[in-house]
Amino acid sequence: MNIIMFGPPGAGKGTQASRLESAIGAKQLSTGDMLRAELASGSEMAKTLKSIMDAGQLVPDDIMVTLIQYAMEKPECASGVILDGFPRTVPQAEALDRMLKASGKKIDHVLVLEVDNSILLSRIQKRAAESGNARSDDNEETLKKRLDVYEAQTAPILPYFEKQGLLRRIDGMAEIDAVTDQINTAIGKKKAA
Repeated sequence: MNIIMFGPPGAGKGTQASRLESAIGAKQLSTGDMLRAELASGSEMAKTLKSIMDAGQLVPDDIMVTLIQYAMEKPECASGVILDGFPRTVPQAEALDRMLKASGKKIDHVLVLEVDNSILLSRIQKRAAESGNARSDDNEETLKKRLDVYEAQTAPILPYFEKQGLLRRIDGMAEIDAVTDQINTAIGKKKAA
């Protein structure tokens, strides 16, 4: 099963994707984690990525598409993937569709966690405080930029998947377990007895 998770920064995509990974056996591919790993590598690419990410901007399509394609070809992705943070633009979605079609695969569900923007800042601040190791993008100014970028560049991708009948809207304001239950219902996974 191949699933895409959408939602603004701080909506809980990573948490829910991790839970879904355990539940259905698909491999979670978090572009944020992939990018942070690349940043930690100290490579030349890392320097370019750092300036882009610290400014709250999206990484260019060609870099993201290549990164995802490489990850999806790995054996641990044979049972499917949960894409967290990709695609973020219509060109990326089109590239993903072409890539999957070429390998006889498709997207099964597109989940969007809907959260009130006023709640997101407190979530980001809580995440930074709990981790004790704040990410460079866990601050109010960068969050506002990331929300603007999400609204301008990522939210417009939702109609692309809605036209395909794949979009499932999830109330991301609910408690974590309730969000998980909504996701399980949306993808047709029955609760364990």
